Amino acid sequence: MTAVPQPSRSLTPLLVPLLAGGLAALALGVYGRVHTPTGFAVGVAGFSAALPMKAWLTTGAFVLAIVQVVSALSMWGKLGIAIPPAVHRWSGRLAFLLTIPVAFHCLYALGLQYDVPRVLAHSLLGCFFYGVFTAKLLALPKRDAPGWTLPVLGGLAFTALIGIWLTSSFWFFTAIGLKV
Repeated sequence: MTAVPQPSRSLTPLLVPLLAGGLAALALGVYGRVHTPTGFAVGVAGFSAALPMKAWLTTGAFVLAIVQVVSALSMWGKLGIAIPPAVHRWSGRLAFLLTIPVAFHCLYALGLQYDVPRVLAHSLLGCFFYGVFTAKLLALPKRDAPGWTLPVLGGLAFTALIGIWLTSSFWFFTAIGLKV
């Protein structure tokens, strides 16, 4: 009788991804706080102003994040339907790309703000999102990581993105309106 190898329970494979994710989040927060905000809007092509651009791009990322959750559930066999893994990969890539101009504008033009609780939560969630995203991408090739690694990191990224959307786009659409 031979012993069946058991999956790794060690957190060692996660040390580098989690450390890198933590450093990414910390670096963004520090930069956002010490950088003198320019107040200058960047990347608003096709939009009337920076706030509508940020609200709509974040909403696009939010919708794609829902696709991420559904496709992940399918890949893990939790839905009973087969969604091609490419849907998960490409929806994640597109969601991430939509966040880049938003994050760049937030950091460059506004910095990390803490005067208003909603804005503080938004700033911290943004830093957290990029930290968790970094950790998830670095954990992807780690075959010896615990089985819960990707679902937990993906869930945290999704939760952070929901919080970002609620403290920005949802606020914008309810306070300002559906402007483009």
